[in-house]
Amino acid sequence: MKETQTLKNKEKSKKVTERISGSEAVIKCLLAEGVDILYGYPGGAIMPVYDELYKYQDKIHHVLTRHEQGATHSAQGYARISGKVGVAIATSGPGATNLITGIADAQIDSTPMVCITGQVGSHLLGSDAFQETDIVGISTPVTKWNHQITKASEIPEVFAKAFYIAKSGRPGPVLIDITKDAQFEEFDFSYEKCTGIRSYIPVPDTNENDLNAAAELINNAKKPMIVWGQGVILGEAEEEFKAVIEKAGIPSAWTILGASAIPTSHSLNVGMVGMHGNYAPNVLTNQCDVLIAIGMRFDDRVTGNLESYAKQAKIIHFEIDPAEVDKNVKTDVAVLGNAKASLRALLPLLNTNSHKEWLQKFKDLYNIEYEKVIKDDLHPTKEGLTMGEVLKEINMQTKGEAAIVSDVGQHQMIACRYADFKTTKSNITSGGLGTMGFALPAAIGAKMAAPEREVVMIAGDGGYQMTIQELGTIFQQKVPVKIVVLNNEFLGMVRQWQQLFFDKRYASTEMTNPDFVAIAKGYHIDAKKVVERKDLKAAVKEMIDCDGPYFLEVCVEKEGNVFPMIPTGASVSDIRLE
Repeated sequence: MKETQTLKNKEKSKKVTERISGSEAVIKCLLAEGVDILYGYPGGAIMPVYDELYKYQDKIHHVLTRHEQGATHSAQGYARISGKVGVAIATSGPGATNLITGIADAQIDSTPMVCITGQVGSHLLGSDAFQETDIVGISTPVTKWNHQITKASEIPEVFAKAFYIAKSGRPGPVLIDITKDAQFEEFDFSYEKCTGIRSYIPVPDTNENDLNAAAELINNAKKPMIVWGQGVILGEAEEEFKAVIEKAGIPSAWTILGASAIPTSHSLNVGMVGMHGNYAPNVLTNQCDVLIAIGMRFDDRVTGNLESYAKQAKIIHFEIDPAEVDKNVKTDVAVLGNAKASLRALLPLLNTNSHKEWLQKFKDLYNIEYEKVIKDDLHPTKEGLTMGEVLKEINMQTKGEAAIVSDVGQHQMIACRYADFKTTKSNITSGGLGTMGFALPAAIGAKMAAPEREVVMIAGDGGYQMTIQELGTIFQQKVPVKIVVLNNEFLGMVRQWQQLFFDKRYASTEMTNPDFVAIAKGYHIDAKKVVERKDLKAAVKEMIDCDGPYFLEVCVEKEGNVFPMIPTGASVSDIRLE
C-alpha cells in the first residue's frame, strides 16, 4: 500500500511539458491566468511575443492603443470595473518608459495590473544599446514587484508570481521585463498557478482582541462616524459594510475611490470627505467621538492639516496593509485583515443603534451646503451652464446606473459630488496620483470589461487633450463609450487656485482649443456641441440613445469654482462654502 502511494505521488509530481519558445510561453501564461484582453503597442524588443500573439487572436484580443500610457490606463479601467488583473504590453526604451505614469497611478490607487516589456538581448544589457533603458530600476519605486527575465525557463514561475502578487492582498502593479533572446529561446514549458510566496503575507490575520476593542468603542460611542475608502470595494465587502452601518446606525462618508460601495441615496451615506467634499462630513470629523476608517489611508486630501484632524476622537482603522496603520494618523485600535472578513466578524459584536440626533446634525449641515452651493450647481439661475447641471442631466437619463469615468480637475470633483451611484464599481478616476489624461483610455478599458454597462467619460478640455489620440482606439475597436468634455477654456482647477490664492494671476492656464467636434467626426464618432441650457437635455438623450461611441462637448461657465473647498494646509473644520 505504501509503495502504491509513493508511486502515485511521483506520478502527480511529474510535470507534463511541451517544447516551446519563450514568446509562446508568455501567451500560454496569460491564457492560464484567464487573460482575454491585452492593451499594448508593438516594437522591436517585444516583436517575438507579438508574433506569437498573432497565432492566438481567437483567444486573446489585443487592443492597439495609440500610446503606451493609454495602454496602462485602459488596463486600469478594465481592472477597476471588473476586479480582474489588467494587462498592458510594450517594447523597450521609450515604449517601456511611457508606461510609467499609468504604473505609478495604479500603485497609489491599488489597481491590479501586470505590465510586460520587451528588452534588448541579455548580452547587450548595460551597453546603452538602441532603445535600452533600465526599466526595472526606473519602475522599482512605483511597482508592487518587478523582475527581469533573461532565460526562457524563468517565464512560467515569474508570470505566476506576477499575477498572484498583483491581485492578492492590497492589489498593485507588477512589471515583467523580458530580454529578446529569452523570447526566442526554447525550453520545456509547464505552468502552475502561484498560491503563496515565502515571507509574503498578503492578508494579515485579524486579531480577535482588536475586533472586540473596536466593537466596544463603537457600541459606547455617542457620535460615531465612518470614513470608508476603496478597500471596501477591493475587498468585495459591500454587503458586509452595508450590514455594519445599518445595524450600528453610523453616518458614513467616503473618499473619492470609495464612492459607489453603497448607493448615493442610502440614508446613512452622508457624502464625500476631503478638499472638495461635502460640508457636513468634513466639519463633523472634528466633532465625532469615534472615527472608524475602513479601507482608506488617511490621504492628505482627506485629512487636511494633520495637527487638527479628529484630535477629539478615538480612531479605529480597518486596514489590509499594515504599512498604512499609524502612518499619518495615530490609531487607538487597528484591525488588520481583509475588509470582508473583518466586517463580517465585527457585525455580531455590534449593538443595534440609530444615533438619530447625531445623524440630524449631518442633515442640518447638508441643508446649509445645499442653500449656499448645491442649489446653484444643480439648479442655476445664471446664464452660463454649470458642470453640476450636466451631471444632473446625465444622472436622470442613465437612472444612476452608469459607470462614470472622470479625468482630473474641477469636473472630477463635480462628477464625484453629484453623480448618482446605484451600483458598486461605478466611480473610476485617478485618485492618489491625479493623472490628467486618465479618463479617455480608462473608459475604453471599463467598457470593454463591462460591455453591458453604460460607461460615461467626463473630462475637462485640458486633460482630454493629453490622451485625445485614443479616439483612434475607440474608432478602430468600435468601443461604444460616451465622451463628455466640460469645456471652460481653462485648466479649471489650477485657475481656481490662482483666483483664490494668487490674486487672479492666470498664468498659463487659459486654453485656446481646437474644434473638438470636428476632431471626433474625423474619427467617425458622432458628435455634438452644446452652448445653451435649452439644448442640453436633447443632446444628452441623443448621446445615451446612440448605439456607438458619442462625443458631447458642453461649454460651461469659464470661471466657475468648485465649493466647498478646504484650502491647502487648513483644517477640515475650515472648509469654505464660497
